[in-house]
Amino acid sequence: MKVYQISFSPTGGTKKAADILTGALNGETEVIDLTNAHGNFGSVALTKEDIAVIAVPSYGGRVPGTATERLAKVHGNGARAVLVCVYGNRAYEDTLVEMLDTARQAGFNVIAAVAAIAEHSIARQFAAGRPDAEDSKVLAGFAAQIQAKITAGDTSEPALPGNRPYKKSGGAGMVPKATRDCVGCGICAKECPVGAIDAQDPKKVNGNVCISCMRCVAVCPHSARKVNPVMMTAACVQQDDYAIMKPDNSCGCHLIFWKYIEVCRWLIIENCPGMRLTENYLIGLSATRW
Repeated sequence: MKVYQISFSPTGGTKKAADILTGALNGETEVIDLTNAHGNFGSVALTKEDIAVIAVPSYGGRVPGTATERLAKVHGNGARAVLVCVYGNRAYEDTLVEMLDTARQAGFNVIAAVAAIAEHSIARQFAAGRPDAEDSKVLAGFAAQIQAKITAGDTSEPALPGNRPYKKSGGAGMVPKATRDCVGCGICAKECPVGAIDAQDPKKVNGNVCISCMRCVAVCPHSARKVNPVMMTAACVQQDDYAIMKPDNSCGCHLIFWKYIEVCRWLIIENCPGMRLTENYLIGLSATRW
């Protein structure tokens, strides 16, 4: 049995959460990077004995279209799958049900789902440094419960929150541009998940192709790619509007497996960087439709 980590993680936060969960499960690990624009995902084939940790970030409450397209090419062949939806402050809305539908179509048998906090990919002050040491403990605890389900041979599918049809995808996003500090090294073009940056002239970006994943910003060794400051301010205000003033220092990710959901949500207030905001839920003990 192998544990496949299949992740789309442009800025690294999603992979960090997936690493914690994958590392706590039993089995040899193989990493499939859906962020790689040149990956041959149609050649990836799992077996019924394998486990897949499928991790993506939530973009406006949806799965990034690029991640959906690439995951759909993988051959699950009945492998058991743990879905991991990572979000940076606001909400994940229909991300998990969209992941579930895509995983089913690819031949996976979904047995568990987790929603985890990671540093926001655009407004980095939100959930800065997350997942952190405390998150790691929580996610490792989730992994232990998931491993117990696997060991018990329970392959039941969980009931997940979300809507069908899914919410409408957002409109035009933020397209990072090169600043005067750009030296034309081309790392951003090489690492772009969708090939939106001109390899010969990295200052040129195809705004119609860019998915606003911020990978170019994250990988630039000269910090020479930025988004429009006005749009960045607007994004920060939008995120702050969703914060709920309920301070707490307890745990904070979501675990959905078997027939119920355990929720402990953390949000970050821009002006209170050390504050964790949380709500705790235990919703349903049967496969109730969300």
